[in-house]
Amino acid sequence: MRHAETVDNAARVWQGHKDSELSDVGREQVAAAAPHLAAYRPVLLVSSDLQRAAATADAIAGLTGLELRLDARLREVHVGQWQGLRVEEVRERFPDDIAALERGDDVPRGVTGETRAQVAARAGAAIREVERELLPGETAVIVAHGVSGSLAATELVGLDRDVADAVLRGVDNCHWIDLVETGKSYSEASRWRIAGWNLGPWRA
Repeated sequence: MRHAETVDNAARVWQGHKDSELSDVGREQVAAAAPHLAAYRPVLLVSSDLQRAAATADAIAGLTGLELRLDARLREVHVGQWQGLRVEEVRERFPDDIAALERGDDVPRGVTGETRAQVAARAGAAIREVERELLPGETAVIVAHGVSGSLAATELVGLDRDVADAVLRGVDNCHWIDLVETGKSYSEASRWRIAGWNLGPWRA
């Protein structure tokens, strides 16, 4: 699940690891979405330690009675020198970097930030750890961010990142990806598929 809207989302500010608060709209989004996530009857609830994700997860914890576990590996992509700058300002000051991203090059965000591959490695490790804790038929809810959550999901199903970018849209605030295990045997690792992408209170 991606966190709800923040004040910086609304202002079109690059956040990365900036610890932004939820906006009024974001709090309304959480109130609408949390019952849908609780209806999955999760046994584990894990979130990025940034407050926009943790605050989103807190609402689900309140409905399920689950203890929230924070994991810094689920943080959003570090955007380096772009952190705290408006989208328009970044385009003006870093045109070559933006052009590289739009071409699909996996360059560090904001010169000193992270690449997609780096985020996929850390967020993918976090989601695999959650996977190993689940018994057959059990569900976990993981609250992350637009980039880190999408990359973790595609890593889990083994979907190439460039292919994912080409065929899947981004995940909106307070929307989620439904991942379903297709079964495993003693000789075979778990296999997962994407059962739903960018689901929300109006799309679930």
